[in-house]
Amino acid sequence: MSNKPDFPSAWQAFAFWLKLGFISFGGPAGQIAIMHEELVVRRRWISEKRFLHALNYCMVLPGPEAQQLATYLGWLMHKTWGGIVAGVLFVLPSLLILIALSWVYIAWGEVAWIAGLFAGIKPAVIAIVLHSAQRIGSRTLKNTVLWSVAVTSFVLVFLFNAPFPMVVLGAALMGYLGDRFAPQAFHLTHAHASAGLTTEPAVIDDTTAPPAHAIFQWRRLFYVVLGGWLLWAIPMAWLILQKGWEHSFTQMAWFFTKAALMTFGGAYAVLPYVYQGAVDQFAWVSAAQMMDGLALGETTPGPLIMVVAFVGFVGGYANAVFGPEHLLWAGTAAAVLVTWFTFLPSFVFILAGGPFIESTHGKLSFTAPLTAITAAVVGMIVQLALFFAIHTLWPQGIHGSIQWSAVAIALAAGVALFKYKVNVIHVIVASGLVGVATSLLST
Repeated sequence: MSNKPDFPSAWQAFAFWLKLGFISFGGPAGQIAIMHEELVVRRRWISEKRFLHALNYCMVLPGPEAQQLATYLGWLMHKTWGGIVAGVLFVLPSLLILIALSWVYIAWGEVAWIAGLFAGIKPAVIAIVLHSAQRIGSRTLKNTVLWSVAVTSFVLVFLFNAPFPMVVLGAALMGYLGDRFAPQAFHLTHAHASAGLTTEPAVIDDTTAPPAHAIFQWRRLFYVVLGGWLLWAIPMAWLILQKGWEHSFTQMAWFFTKAALMTFGGAYAVLPYVYQGAVDQFAWVSAAQMMDGLALGETTPGPLIMVVAFVGFVGGYANAVFGPEHLLWAGTAAAVLVTWFTFLPSFVFILAGGPFIESTHGKLSFTAPLTAITAAVVGMIVQLALFFAIHTLWPQGIHGSIQWSAVAIALAAGVALFKYKVNVIHVIVASGLVGVATSLLST
């Protein structure tokens, strides 16, 4: 007798996506881990295989993969509006929180309890990212070929600073060739089943046919692309006509549109470009402010690329684009503006490409490159965890003194996640409270 769960209502989905927007800490790895735990394991709204198939597609797109995955899953379950709601709610809480924290940051300087909160969460993020790498790796790295892809990607990125897009393209090429010469190495269907991870039936199961709205149609593709272009072109044209090409808002809109199309491999791949433009070219923020903004982005819910909202807020506030009496509104408008132009392409990519991706479900000629990309991403996630560890445990640099309190929090979070299987959100909350308590006691 089947124990397949009921199809989630639109309100059930809305409640989940809203909750996810407030708890999606830990960067893309942590966010994907949360979605997997909630949607695949606990609620069984989608099967393991379908989840990974969608994730693989999002990995090859420019833009924040976790937000795109939420958009994809929302669209698959509840059509276009389901995708829009899921994608917007993934970003909106982060935007509101960052606007508030950016205002506190620039208007009143560093606040002790906020700094303590960040100091507690940062070490926990190290454990969360490593835990996510272990989870994704356990269901992906099923043979020596895929292990070699993961190790190679780690070495290339960590030791040789190889660009993320090149690593992703190299992995895709290996998967393409693997489909021709060693297809068994990239076919993971039996491996997933034997792993005993999620064998119970899901609402959208391995064999569930794509719903009517997910069937590819050229006319629908045309409308989605046209709609996305208009949503970009109309506000851009208004900014040019009303503010002029040299105005800060116009330059922010154009700059972050380009940034959105360059974020292959996640936010860290595009941060050098954002840093160069925001600090050196336009002077919207200082170098020190950019690093503080990155810390905010790392330790608040939502995509790490939401650091662009901080850049926009500080740039609009500092330049007083609405006059000295409206600094808060200038910063808020700039943050909303850059968020719109940064995330709009992600919605278009998902709503336009989703039907094609659903049509490739189960076809090895398409999934083999994506499987290789997932293996490479495991290596990149480990590299990301190491990056977090170096910058969190040695805040003055690798030759400076180690932050033993951060080490203790990271180890405790790791034990909670790996040994006791504590919920990621509980780990984040506990770590943040420890950080606040430590900060208050020290002052």
